[in-house]
Amino acid sequence: MNEADLFNRVRKLLDKATATTNTHEAEAFSQKAASLIASHRIDPRRLTDLEHDDVLEIREFALGRGAYVRARLALLMAVAEPHDARVVFSSTSTGMVAHAAGFRSDLDVAELMYNSLHQQAANQMSDIRRSTPAATQRFRRSFLFGYADQIGQMLGDARQKVEADRSAPSASGSTDLALQDRIDQVEDHLLRSFGRVRTARAASSAQSGGWNAGSAAADRADVGRTRLAERPAIGPA
Repeated sequence: MNEADLFNRVRKLLDKATATTNTHEAEAFSQKAASLIASHRIDPRRLTDLEHDDVLEIREFALGRGAYVRARLALLMAVAEPHDARVVFSSTSTGMVAHAAGFRSDLDVAELMYNSLHQQAANQMSDIRRSTPAATQRFRRSFLFGYADQIGQMLGDARQKVEADRSAPSASGSTDLALQDRIDQVEDHLLRSFGRVRTARAASSAQSGGWNAGSAAADRADVGRTRLAERPAIGPA
């Protein structure tokens, strides 16, 4: 499967996950997309091909301003890191802008997953109401932080599982070296583009109730750990 075919299949799956109101269907579509990405991105043949075709980029994500901006950043980083992209951010007159460094193919998929997962979270957050507008905002913000944290863990688990199940052990050493080389190139590109960056101050604390609700919501939109026992695997998109 080439990059264009992968991108189209993943986009179709995530579009279906975003469009459905059934959380089980959203989980199944998102899960299939994540597993497809993880399997494809560590294919030694793909890594060889990309040595000539892929390019390093810096991609910008406008995160806006307000109470949810740091939680959006947390979700973007949770999606970017497992795809070997690195994220820094800056404040502008129009709000926060995140800058993701990575190879174009990885950034394409990370951007697609971020937009889909953010929309799925927003759909669930829209139904949350508390006693006052301020209390609702605090709960929703905590919800998005918990959601982002759990998504990051699940994407990492998906990648580790695919690597552990890789069918060609004899190729694992060269594949690991190729992947590490790509990571080193990304980090060097980030350093050359932005120089030394400062660590941001920690975001204000999240409420445990909202955090736990967001984490549970991410579990319902599972992105790669286990398939629902009562549902068959999804076929090609």
